[in-house]
Amino acid sequence: MVEEMEVKGQRYFKGGQKKSQKRPAQDGIKRRRLDGTSVSYFRRVSERLNEGFTEEEEKALFVENVLSEVKGQAALVSTDMTGSVALERLLSLASPAQVAGVLAELGGETGSEFRDVSCDQCGGHVMESALRQAHRWNEDDSEVTQEDQEHCGMLEAEVKRVCGVVRESLVEFLKDPYGSHVLRTLVQVLSGSLSSDTAAQTGKKQKKPKAEVLDFEIPVSFWWELKHLSERLMENINVCVTSSSASAALQTLLTVCHRKRPLLCRKLIKGIMGYLTSLSSAPGVSPLLVFLKDPSCSHLMQTVFSFSQKAVLRDVYRKHLRTQLMPLALHPIANYTIQSLITASARFRVFLKIFDELMEGFEAILAAGHMGVVVLMVESCVHWEEKQNELLQRLLQAFHCSEPASLQVSCLPLFLSLLAYEVYYSTETAEGDGLTQRRLSVSYHGSRLVQALAGFKDRSVLMNSLHALGSADLLTLGTDRSGSHALQKLLTAASDKGRGKILRKLEELFVPLACSSCGSRLLEAVWNSATVSQRQSIAEKLVHSESQLRSDQFARHIWAKFGLTNFMKRRADWQEVQTGESKKRKMFSDILQ
Repeated sequence: MVEEMEVKGQRYFKGGQKKSQKRPAQDGIKRRRLDGTSVSYFRRVSERLNEGFTEEEEKALFVENVLSEVKGQAALVSTDMTGSVALERLLSLASPAQVAGVLAELGGETGSEFRDVSCDQCGGHVMESALRQAHRWNEDDSEVTQEDQEHCGMLEAEVKRVCGVVRESLVEFLKDPYGSHVLRTLVQVLSGSLSSDTAAQTGKKQKKPKAEVLDFEIPVSFWWELKHLSERLMENINVCVTSSSASAALQTLLTVCHRKRPLLCRKLIKGIMGYLTSLSSAPGVSPLLVFLKDPSCSHLMQTVFSFSQKAVLRDVYRKHLRTQLMPLALHPIANYTIQSLITASARFRVFLKIFDELMEGFEAILAAGHMGVVVLMVESCVHWEEKQNELLQRLLQAFHCSEPASLQVSCLPLFLSLLAYEVYYSTETAEGDGLTQRRLSVSYHGSRLVQALAGFKDRSVLMNSLHALGSADLLTLGTDRSGSHALQKLLTAASDKGRGKILRKLEELFVPLACSSCGSRLLEAVWNSATVSQRQSIAEKLVHSESQLRSDQFARHIWAKFGLTNFMKRRADWQEVQTGESKKRKMFSDILQ
């Protein structure tokens, strides 16, 4: 959510770029640009970085030479379009001491110049890159020398200098679209937790994607810096709830504290809720309702709800949201905060009260097209068996397939397409009687709805409807990007006997499924949950199309994964392998249960 709010596409200054607001007293750096010779030099530096390095010594020498050219004009290079791109990438290859040297020059004697560089549309990226290098401090701890520790101490001191400048000019950093990004990166560094989109910044392409979050050890002093920075943010909470860039910075702080400093996170949430609920509003109306509908603050409230404890959620509902959930669920902005509230409270008893209140206007939520609210209600009901039948019946009524009972067999395509019975099935043909069925279509939220319903204890209505689908609809469902996930969930959640019945209907579709990008993934998931006899049935249908499968870009992986060559030539060995895998799967399943 925080990432969605970040300012994108401004780095390379393409069309539609926002004009930066220059400070009249200190914009001299921004007006100056590198001369043509320097621009050409840094363009060649970027090209050389694209080529990569085969030897560490060569890379170290290149970095040292380029940084020697940067020395004395670091601020000018950082705020230049071409120079900043090269320097940003170069810092990811530099040593901690070299990064500290660049930061020392950018900040000047007092560090006050950090603000100008950070709030520049080019310089902000350089500052972020420099701060991100903290995650490399503790690599290969066994080989760290006394000199390495001293270099890390130099970088630690520079980061602390940045913290001091940020605290002094916090409001300016919060409101500036570029400075707020530097602030967010600084918060992540101080917590020792970098998100993947900021951690995966190196001088060459990555062969494998980085982990979603990169955790690393940090100096003790950073914990204190994070504490002091959080206190300053709370002192300016009024800015954080009214500015989108400031709100994103506070969300970042909440996110990293939730992972690394849960007590601080609770304190922050308490302070945020205390401020929002203390503001004046109309008599009898909670001020929280205004912020839930605000385009900027609603994102902050989503994060607050996501990380709140049971007591906070219970108090929010009792004191502020009771009897107000329906208007909020129908609001074009506030419905997203209600989705976060539903998700956060799913395992707490307060969800039952939220559920009952939203069920009063269930059809209105569907009519408004706010399927996110509906889907999350269904997903949360997986934890509350006593509410599952009530919700399923309301869904059947809403899609007009509840009565007579014979209509329930048509519910699956209605849920998948999010169309009522009369719309999906034209009730009159040209002759005036009978039914005309449209081609099966699958929507994203329809697929998520079916996946959630597949987690209910009683799935008989869904499974009966699945059995009623024809081969053409099953193939469409299995090869659709969203539909394949719904079919996978239904098949893997079914009992062995129920799965066997569906697989018999799919027998003639195994080959076209294997030759589809989505269908092959579905087939592999079904294979992993199938019994040995079911695997054998699937293999017998596939081996007859050996040449087609082995030449297809998707099916060839199925052929290898299922061991179909062994199935054809060494059936006994194949049977032994599959039996062993089945026993292992059952053993691990018993352990997890």
